[in-house]
Amino acid sequence: MIALDHEFMGSVAVADTLRSEAVQAVEDMRAMGLHLELLTGDTQQAAAELARQAPFDQVSGGMLPEDKLRRVEELIAQRKIVAMIGDGINDAPALARAQVGVAMGSGTAVARESADVVLIGSDLGKFVETVRTARKCRSIIYQNFYGTLTVDAIGMAMASLGFLNPLLAAFIHVTSELTFILNSARLLPVRQPPQSEAMEQPAAGIVRQQAA
Repeated sequence: MIALDHEFMGSVAVADTLRSEAVQAVEDMRAMGLHLELLTGDTQQAAAELARQAPFDQVSGGMLPEDKLRRVEELIAQRKIVAMIGDGINDAPALARAQVGVAMGSGTAVARESADVVLIGSDLGKFVETVRTARKCRSIIYQNFYGTLTVDAIGMAMASLGFLNPLLAAFIHVTSELTFILNSARLLPVRQPPQSEAMEQPAAGIVRQQAA
């Protein structure tokens, strides 16, 4: 409260605010189908204010380290796959207990040592990128695995019917392997031209690159 000469002038409120990239990261994770819970040592009122800024599924305030650990264990007991993200000493027990502990690179050393994954910096959006990359890797692994089984099954059927000779078998084998290798190559990052080279090119060339 602020007063001047015993007359009330107004009030000042102090509260934590989420970074803009954190809000976007929460929205992206919700869009990916992830269930998000905010576990914080701040008061429940402060936690509720943070929840109004980002669409968390559940918010819990006043959480001590053992409370966070207990909540992670409850989720695991419900057969949930739990990823815990934290950066403080209070997060270390929960980070170590979760199936996937993720520490922010700007956090404490204890949190980084307790986690399975350490993100560079403090941008929560990097976790979104990590999940997307992991899901894409898993999808391609499944594609290659089931593709191999399909090709082998067709090959054995053809061989049992007498339609497969050594030359054709070698051709099918090499072709399928090259197909799976090219499919895996989709995970390779697309190289961007250096900024200096892009600036030296004419505007039409830059437009063509963007369109490509």
